[in-house]
Amino acid sequence: MGKCSVLDKYDILLTCEHATNAVPPDLRPLFPKHILKTHRGFDIGALTLAKKLSRRFKKRLYRATASRLVIDLNRSIHNRRSLFSRYLNPLDSRRKKRILEQLYLPYRKAVEDEIRKKTRRKKPVLHLSVHSFTPVLNGRPRKTDIGLLFDPKRKGERVLCLRWKEILRRKAPQLCVRFNDPYRGTADGFTTSLRRRLPASAYLGIELEINQKFPLGSDERWLKLQQQLIDSLHGLVQG
Repeated sequence: MGKCSVLDKYDILLTCEHATNAVPPDLRPLFPKHILKTHRGFDIGALTLAKKLSRRFKKRLYRATASRLVIDLNRSIHNRRSLFSRYLNPLDSRRKKRILEQLYLPYRKAVEDEIRKKTRRKKPVLHLSVHSFTPVLNGRPRKTDIGLLFDPKRKGERVLCLRWKEILRRKAPQLCVRFNDPYRGTADGFTTSLRRRLPASAYLGIELEINQKFPLGSDERWLKLQQQLIDSLHGLVQG
């Protein structure tokens, strides 16, 4: 029996919850400009990679239009500690509710509607949520280059990430690829939320985490990594 590509087995959905550091004009006075330019304001490099994946696989990209410091699309609505950043503390509850209704709920609904539409077809959905992380946190360097975040209890996600890591090992042996690092795949996030409502047979949620040392480093190294990730994803097969 011949092999089929990941595109034959799964219907890919791409999202980027921390795509931008943009802030609505009326909220800009609340934010120090230097903070918005750092990893706290957005996932540096994530949108660039997500756009390339979108073009390569001819899939629509769902992306944030405002900084995670305005509202974090990758946190649950009940996460009071990090849904809204401390910079919004001066706002009253009505203004925060409008932000929720204008930015958070439409994004979540659009993605969930697309997933449910896809799950009515024969293929399960492979949701790739593209992120990046700062190379140094609280003075401690992070050794991980690529993080694949998933729920270890979901066999489909576990097997897919094992296969993806092996392909990356062959294509780019110098990369340090780790599972559920620098964050747990079952921590509060969009994929975790979706798993609660969708069966493992219909939905696989993977967060792809890129060390920001690549987009912040040389153009050549960053371009090379993007191509390696695209090639490795395309090379995923099911015998």
